[in-house]
Amino acid sequence: MQYVKTAAAEKALASGEVDVVTFFCGPLAIQVDKGDPIVLLSGLHPGCVELVGTEQIRSIRDLKGKTVAVTDLGGGRHAVLAVMAAHVGIDPRKDINIVEHPAGEAMRLLAEKKIDGFLAAPPDAQQLRAKKIGHVVINTMMDKPWSQYFCCMVAMNQQFVRKHPVAARKALRAILKAVDVCAREPERAARFLVDKGYSNQYDDALQAMKEMEMGYGKWRNYDPEDTMRFYSLRLHEAGMIKNSPQKIISHGTDWRFLRELKKEMKT
Repeated sequence: MQYVKTAAAEKALASGEVDVVTFFCGPLAIQVDKGDPIVLLSGLHPGCVELVGTEQIRSIRDLKGKTVAVTDLGGGRHAVLAVMAAHVGIDPRKDINIVEHPAGEAMRLLAEKKIDGFLAAPPDAQQLRAKKIGHVVINTMMDKPWSQYFCCMVAMNQQFVRKHPVAARKALRAILKAVDVCAREPERAARFLVDKGYSNQYDDALQAMKEMEMGYGKWRNYDPEDTMRFYSLRLHEAGMIKNSPQKIISHGTDWRFLRELKKEMKT
C-alpha cells in the first residue's frame, strides 16, 4: 500500500490514480451525480467542521449578503457550506459571496473583519479558538442536524472494488479499526499525525482528536444511507446535483462490507 499526495482526492479517485479515499460526503455525492466511477462503502465520523463568524453572524441565515471563505471552491468545505445554506432556505449561489482563501489567509481576513465567516476544519478551528478570532456559529459535532449525520465517508474506485473485493474489505476494516484507535488513544493518534508530518502542532492535533472522540464510534450505529439522502437532497436544492437522492444511493453506494464488519467488530 502507498499513500498519494494530491490536492483533489475525489478527482484522483475517479480517475483511478488512487483506489481509496476518506472525504467529505458532499463532493462524493456530486461525483456520483456526474457519473464518476466511485462507490461509497461506509461512514467515517460526523462533525469535523465549524462555521466561525464575526459578532454580526449569529446564525446561518445571517450569512445572507455576506462574504464567507472556504479553502476549496467546488470542494468539500464549499459543499458543506452550500448544504448549510440550503437547509435554511438560502441560495448559496446567489445569497452568499463564497470566496476561496488558504486557511491562514482566511483566518487573518476574519480577524481583520474583511470577511464575515470561515468554514474551518481541524486544525484551523482549534487555532481560531486559541487566538480568540471570531466565534463558533455552527459546530457540526455538537449542533443538530449536522451532528446526526456523517461528514466524512470512505469511498473507493468502482473498478478496484469489483476486481479486488477482498482487498477492498480489508482496507475498509483497517480504516475502521484506525477510527477506533483514535477514539481510544487520542494521544497516540495525535503523535502519529505529527511524526508523519500531517500536522506540525501536537497540541492542536491532540485537541482535535479529543473533540472528535465522541464521533469516532458513530460508524457502528449511524446509517450512512441517511447521510447520503440528507446531503443529496440539500445539494439538489442548492442546484449542485441533478439526480434524486435515491438515484445517488442506488448508483453510488454499497454497504455490504460495512454490514459484515459491524457484525465482526462488535467488541
